[in-house]
Amino acid sequence: MNGQMRIFSGNANPELAKKISKFLKVPLGDALVTTFSEGEIRVKLNEDVRGRDVFIIQPTCPPTNDNLMELLIMMDAVRRASARRITAVIPYFGYARQDRKDQPRVPITAKLVANLLVEAGADRVLTMDLHASQIQGFFDIPLDHLFAVNTVVDYFTKKKIKNLVVASPDVGGIKMARAYAKRLNANLATVDKRRTDDKHTEVMNILGDVKGKNIVIVDDLVATASSICEASVALKKAGALKIYAAVTHPILSGPAIERIKKSPIEEFIISDSIPLTREKQDPIFRVLSVAPLMGEAIKRIHQEESVSSLFN
Repeated sequence: MNGQMRIFSGNANPELAKKISKFLKVPLGDALVTTFSEGEIRVKLNEDVRGRDVFIIQPTCPPTNDNLMELLIMMDAVRRASARRITAVIPYFGYARQDRKDQPRVPITAKLVANLLVEAGADRVLTMDLHASQIQGFFDIPLDHLFAVNTVVDYFTKKKIKNLVVASPDVGGIKMARAYAKRLNANLATVDKRRTDDKHTEVMNILGDVKGKNIVIVDDLVATASSICEASVALKKAGALKIYAAVTHPILSGPAIERIKKSPIEEFIISDSIPLTREKQDPIFRVLSVAPLMGEAIKRIHQEESVSSLFN
């Protein structure tokens, strides 16, 4: 692999890139990714990639536009340097919540981003826990969609929690919660809620038996934490015992940290798909690395092996 594969990282999540590089035993590629004095992004590859299989690791997390532009410019540089194949490794795919026209005169920005990635030179995309799975269809190139479920399930299996129930914070997350419940051999519950605006929700009903049970609320991402915190309060009022939360992508914007600390959630499990900045670090968070999962997928793509077998 070392001779034909090249791995580069932008500035979005260099720590995850280092972990993936270590897992694969392939050094990170030498590239200058910085800005000019006026703020324009500057990229220069300091090594040969002609004929190589290149993987660029860059989640499009906040600052979303800066990280997206870095990824696009890096791919353009690699393409113009005559790489054989370019795979955009996007652990967190930004703009995924804008996947449809739910109001008049609004864009489908997730599709626009997909088009930009292809135009910039991506031959393949590797991502994880998309907010909306139909985004896979926005691409006319191969896309491998990974799930962090096994990483989280392994953690909870080791904790050996009795009377465990997996809960979805809304009806839209039932499919994801069911996947966790099946692997944990646990029952399933759902919090049926009505969203009042983009920042607040109103809990309506809880579907499932949660009284006297330990709960793990699962979701793909947490932004302002309104949904998951209000769900935890409703579950506690319904008689739940300990409440855990497991979310793949910790965006944690606005009042998220304050809300989580005030909620009944005892432990909040997140992945390192998005770096946890110093001001967002708190003892309530338990970070699980998805580097082995991403690294194994990269290895299989490079060796033209099945990626879907990772889901078993």
